Amino acid sequence: MKWLLSGDVSIQYQVHRDLLDSDKKQLRNRISNEGWGARFLRKRNKYGHWGRGFYMPKWTSTHYTILDLKNLSISQNNKDIRQSISLVINSLKAPDGGICPMGPEKNSDVCVVGMFLNYACYFQMNEEDLVSVIDFLINEHMHDGGFNCYSNRARGARHSSVHSTLSVLEGIREYEHNDYKYRLRELMNIKKSAIEFLLIHKLFRSHRTGEIMDKKMLMLSYPARWKYDILRALDYFQLEEIDYDYRMDNAIEILLKKRRKDGTWPLQARHSGQTHFEMEKAGKPSRWNTLRALRVFKHFNINVD
Repeated sequence: MKWLLSGDVSIQYQVHRDLLDSDKKQLRNRISNEGWGARFLRKRNKYGHWGRGFYMPKWTSTHYTILDLKNLSISQNNKDIRQSISLVINSLKAPDGGICPMGPEKNSDVCVVGMFLNYACYFQMNEEDLVSVIDFLINEHMHDGGFNCYSNRARGARHSSVHSTLSVLEGIREYEHNDYKYRLRELMNIKKSAIEFLLIHKLFRSHRTGEIMDKKMLMLSYPARWKYDILRALDYFQLEEIDYDYRMDNAIEILLKKRRKDGTWPLQARHSGQTHFEMEKAGKPSRWNTLRALRVFKHFNINVD
């Protein structure tokens, strides 16, 4: 705990809030002015974007930078961030109702729209600006309970993707948590089926063969970007206060085994690509992963001592 509390102010705030049950607002207020939060905000250009716009270069773009800032638990009332989201809403709404980074003549990307909903709701954008986004996501919900970013493209999709499904679930969570109402009942039904989709797959296994879908899903990374892994899924479950389910067992066991002798969890991998800066180094102990793992085990009442 001492090691966690010696980290960035955003880590300190979340440790107090999630592990010590002490919501220290003065720490949250500092996220905009020091550490990682201030460094991200300083990268914003005079046009109101990060990078070269909404989605380029990928990890330094407006889209992923705002997602990073949201995950730091920066203040929801940040005017600069809200202005940047408004720029996206006013310029990148596609005919299908979603947000399309590739231009208005293209179909929206389900995964991107799920992430957009996540931070747009966190920063409390106007509900009327999100109506078409909700319509788009509900329309793209698949028969097996989840979502797939290829569902509205030429190649199509027959089976949902855990990547897209979790991104949309995180967006729905923020929509509900921030008291939006439009088509909320339908979204709650979708949430149940999408959670069941992840559980049917035991978070990382094929529901048909039981084989691991992708070994990268067992690696602990941060930031996750759009990519799915077991810690990101378990962290969503604790955030949503979902009860323990035996189908989580394999993922929980794997996460426990990744704990090092010093009590920390490592940053096992980072997703390649240009970044503003590295919050942590791959192969080293990770405050992000340790914090997230500990709050998962706290939620499920699992003793890690």
